[in-house]
Amino acid sequence: MLYRLIFSVVWVALVTGCTSLPEDIEPVSELDLKEYQGTWYEIARLDHSFERGLTHVTAEYSINDDGSFTVINRGYSREEGSWQEAEGHAVPVEGGPAGHLKVSFFGPFYASYVVFRLDDSYQTAYVTGYNREYLWLLSRTPEVSEETLAEFRAVAREKGFDLQELVIVDQGTKPVRRADDPS
Repeated sequence: MLYRLIFSVVWVALVTGCTSLPEDIEPVSELDLKEYQGTWYEIARLDHSFERGLTHVTAEYSINDDGSFTVINRGYSREEGSWQEAEGHAVPVEGGPAGHLKVSFFGPFYASYVVFRLDDSYQTAYVTGYNREYLWLLSRTPEVSEETLAEFRAVAREKGFDLQELVIVDQGTKPVRRADDPS
């Protein structure tokens, strides 16, 4: 019985901790999910294991009838010579600001997806997770201006992100799919 109680407390702490907001990061107060859906190109990210080495990374968001999103993340692994794809599910955090969503790629386990900056025309978005180890610059186009990238870096530093491991994602000429590549 004590083991179950401890497990339950730890599990709740992990789940709620992973869907919380980083301190002093405010999600956007307005987010039109219909405008947000579609393809976003990953321009820059903090390096982390689940995307390490991937180029040509995109995220495709489509709204489901229940108001949730289907998320398809896709990137090319030069090391493996193939496309990698992950399908997930995202929903707004109940009672949270519009820009605070939670996303799951592993069943019932969710993590924060926090849109903390979004231009009025939905062309660029700054996204983080539940802490400052996660950061993405997303764009509707595969390239952005140096000014856009410089502004992203400045805002990220101001918000307390360590940019030493910032990866600028190669979105150049897409790799050709090999005939034996099932993806």
